[in-house]
Amino acid sequence: MKFNAILKYSAIAVALSSSLAWGKVSPQEAARLGDTLTPVGAEKAGNADGTIPAWDGGLASPPAGFDGVNYIDPFAGESPKFEITAANADQYKDQLSVGQLAMLKKYPDYKIKVFPTHRTAAYEQMIYDAAKKNATSAELVADGNGMNDYELSVPFPIPSGSERDKALEIMWNHITRWRDGSLKRNVVQMTPLANGEFTPVKFSEQLSYRTSLTDYNPSVDPNVIFYFKQEITSPARLAGNVLLVHETLDQVKEPRRAWIYNSGQRRVRRAPQVAYDGPGTASDGQRTTDNFDMFNGAPDRYNWKLLGKREVYIPYNSYHLNSKKVSYDEIIKPGHINQDLARYELHRVWVLEATLKPGARHIYAKRVFYVDEDTWQIGLVDHYDGRGDLWRVAEGHHIYFYDQKISWFTAEALYDLLSGRYLVLGLTNEEPKGYEFDVESSSDEFTPAALRRAGRR
Repeated sequence: MKFNAILKYSAIAVALSSSLAWGKVSPQEAARLGDTLTPVGAEKAGNADGTIPAWDGGLASPPAGFDGVNYIDPFAGESPKFEITAANADQYKDQLSVGQLAMLKKYPDYKIKVFPTHRTAAYEQMIYDAAKKNATSAELVADGNGMNDYELSVPFPIPSGSERDKALEIMWNHITRWRDGSLKRNVVQMTPLANGEFTPVKFSEQLSYRTSLTDYNPSVDPNVIFYFKQEITSPARLAGNVLLVHETLDQVKEPRRAWIYNSGQRRVRRAPQVAYDGPGTASDGQRTTDNFDMFNGAPDRYNWKLLGKREVYIPYNSYHLNSKKVSYDEIIKPGHINQDLARYELHRVWVLEATLKPGARHIYAKRVFYVDEDTWQIGLVDHYDGRGDLWRVAEGHHIYFYDQKISWFTAEALYDLLSGRYLVLGLTNEEPKGYEFDVESSSDEFTPAALRRAGRR
């Protein structure tokens, strides 16, 4: 993978240093990385009964038969160890989220097929080196709403401080986790009706970290983490609408910059609503802006708390769900995706609770996140409404792109327990080209003027 420069935000340290900083650990503590901990901070050892194996370096090379495009399932020959249904859910409740238990109760055909656990995550050496450096240098500042002095990815491989501090550090690990320097992807989003009928919305997206740009200049946009552009290519009534985001590091100091090109009006407009609980693009009201990627954006509207670490059955190594042999019609079913295509494994997760601050506004009054220790990627989220009732349940179906050494999602599902509807985002099964990594990009591709040029009508 290419990466033109190291992602380091020491340039904004002075601007943010008026707030107390925390996060870094001692060199002696950092020495645990690669020893008792994996190079990015997970427990290297397995669990006591062997249902979670020790990390042995991950899936370090592609499986035999990989053609460089279609991600074959390295575990295709495995059968489920068991299935969790409403009938036996109580037996496994200690390894399930509140949301999973609610889904099992609401939908008689919803099931969790549990397979052997494989700790596939592995990264390039530069990510391991950066994580070790970050452990002794990266700090949260501005009351946890900004960071400084970190490189590439995993700013806090060893969370430290209070339970609040640790929770914020873990969430920043998710937000900044490694997803290549610059890439393009063509993905599909569906918002099925309660009867399962759906219309695919197709997106062409580009994500480029500031330091991956061919014309990278460290003095320009020092508070930007990455640039993101999303064009709707289908259906025809939405095609040509384009979203542009400059994701800022400290969104309280400098809110996320966003613009929308409306193909009907042929105009570019600033879009401050593309944040927090603003409606997600073409989502039919089924997700908020900060539901994208399971959570994104500023954490400032919530009080954060680390509830601890648990062993939980989360969607993992979801190669069957990602298969080109599976159609969208096979995936989309009434109430939830086809659970015969989903794979769950037992993994250790950090459990975070975010409670809305008094006087702050958001449609979710509380959220509980389950963050995989090996990837720092969110696997499950429970969302509560203002009355304290469980409202929406999110599942991030993990996939490891073994040729790129990148963990991401093959699908993000967000289930509405009240309406019986749901949203699924990120599918590529029927797309000729899903992900394209190592894409060269320059800053002029991510300007409002470029937004108008990208519009097709």
